[in-house]
Amino acid sequence: MLNHIREVLENMPKDWLNLTTHRLDIYKEDQAKVEFLERFEDLGNEGKADVKTLSELPTAFDYIRLGHPLSCILEYTIAELNNIPAAQVISFSSKITPVLAVLRKNLLDKKSTRILYQNESTIAKHAEIIKKVYGYDFELQHLEDGDAIEAFEGSTIFISNKDQTIQKDSNVDFQVQLHGDLGSIIIVTSEENAHYVPEIQHVRRRETIAMTPINCLAALKTLVNKSEVQAATSNREEDKAKVINSIKEITGTTIEPLIGSSGLSIQYAIMMGLIHDAFENHPGKEIKFVVPPNCYGGTNDQARRVAACIDQVEVVDFPVDGDHEMVKSLNSVLAKIADEDAVPYIIAEIPTNPRVEVPDLDKLKNVLSQERKTSTGNKAVDPVFILDQTFCPNVHFLGEGKILSTVRTISYASGSKFPSGGLCTAGYCVGNLITESLMKKVDLHLNLCDNEATILQMEILAKQLPSMLERIQSAYNNTRAFVNFIERTLPEAKINFVSEELAAQGFTPSVFSLDLPTKGNTPEEKEDFKRKLNHKLINLMITKIPNESKYCVSYGQLKGCYWTIPATSTQGTTKEGDKDYIARVAMSGNMDLALHKEVFQEFVDMI
Repeated sequence: MLNHIREVLENMPKDWLNLTTHRLDIYKEDQAKVEFLERFEDLGNEGKADVKTLSELPTAFDYIRLGHPLSCILEYTIAELNNIPAAQVISFSSKITPVLAVLRKNLLDKKSTRILYQNESTIAKHAEIIKKVYGYDFELQHLEDGDAIEAFEGSTIFISNKDQTIQKDSNVDFQVQLHGDLGSIIIVTSEENAHYVPEIQHVRRRETIAMTPINCLAALKTLVNKSEVQAATSNREEDKAKVINSIKEITGTTIEPLIGSSGLSIQYAIMMGLIHDAFENHPGKEIKFVVPPNCYGGTNDQARRVAACIDQVEVVDFPVDGDHEMVKSLNSVLAKIADEDAVPYIIAEIPTNPRVEVPDLDKLKNVLSQERKTSTGNKAVDPVFILDQTFCPNVHFLGEGKILSTVRTISYASGSKFPSGGLCTAGYCVGNLITESLMKKVDLHLNLCDNEATILQMEILAKQLPSMLERIQSAYNNTRAFVNFIERTLPEAKINFVSEELAAQGFTPSVFSLDLPTKGNTPEEKEDFKRKLNHKLINLMITKIPNESKYCVSYGQLKGCYWTIPATSTQGTTKEGDKDYIARVAMSGNMDLALHKEVFQEFVDMI
């Protein structure tokens, strides 16, 4: 088996290391990891490991934050060496989050947890914060070599260092192996606890990332060569300084930005940092996270997952687009929260996703700045606006004199989009001057969860950020030209994109949504026809232009054009009634626009 893995590593497709987003047309979400590994194991039995065969394996996960071919193979290898199912081995970039994943499930199941550790532990260092802010309950026990592990009524987590073998002790339920800068691996040691696997995977999906491809490759090489991990040469501090300077310049802000392993890692740190601040400065008050119900599934799901764990936290729906206007909705929601004397935290995308709408920013500022009273006449807590500006990271919202400089606002962006051009998943956040104390809390929780950007992520951002503004503009130019072409070619379609007026203000996204014309005698027939037409268009594009057009969840890539249907991808965990069954198109500055127009014309002629 190890010889086969060694051959795979020598012949693996370059995309296994370099892509952040994988093909949806050969992906079955309910078979994530499973289908890939079944076929991979078949190849091992057949003795096949050539690059062409490996390239044809099914998609393991649609997005590398959730997992990827190399993370699956690493987990499979460790599982085979220890004679347990591969599902029970899960790799993380973070060394602490797998422990938090078990604690979360046991909190919801009202089950006790004991954590055993030998060396210095982040859990021990931050135990009181984890208990107070996250709501997790556990016992800590320091183990010396040779100490017996006694029986315990509940779950026992054993934290070990660089140990590729499972702790053969019936009193250990979960082993978390720490692998230095590479990350960690959690092993569910018995089938009795296999029901934890989906919960642990979901934490990896929403609050952190899988061990990165380059780090999985390093870990696999140590396994097949039976050697120590070779420390990578790193200019991390120099790269980090470059990234920080670039982000300040791009956003027009002055306080220190924070750089995480993904956009959702950053968002999780923001949420937990703000909850921590509310516990300290507004003790006993309810905390309300105001979230659009149809926004990106990760944002929506993560907010509700946090609320499920903490009694004082609740999610409040906040309709932002379509038939609802963001500012009007926000005014109503904030008035109600003020009346209840609760703490309001608002998460919103500008432009919205997938409808690409921008609110009246002056009105937004006024609503956020308005002083409100509680039902007893006291001054209400002022809101914090958490702004996801992934679609337009070039717009200055927070710098001195800018539209949201006087409202407590933290802005963040997914780095897998424009910041890195799709080369890594890292994300970042910035705050205006009046959020300095809040940003310190965010920083605390980013590090507590061990979710800061990795060495390679920082290196990639240092190289890519300086060209970001230029890439945004050239991608917008292509998108505007394609949108104009569709409007002329298929005028019956409804296109959601920014107006020329908004573009002149700096809102230059390169993504638009396309509501295709439909027909039928009933609403159900019309909806069914439109959904089939979406797939017909996407299949035509990816078949006719396979080198550029891809069926992927992506945006801000260095080249090509990406197509998806939000309802079946990015809105995966959104409530059914709030999903958008429309085509979302993301374009880059480096693509054959003329060919895309030609194929779209062919589609119009077909229908």
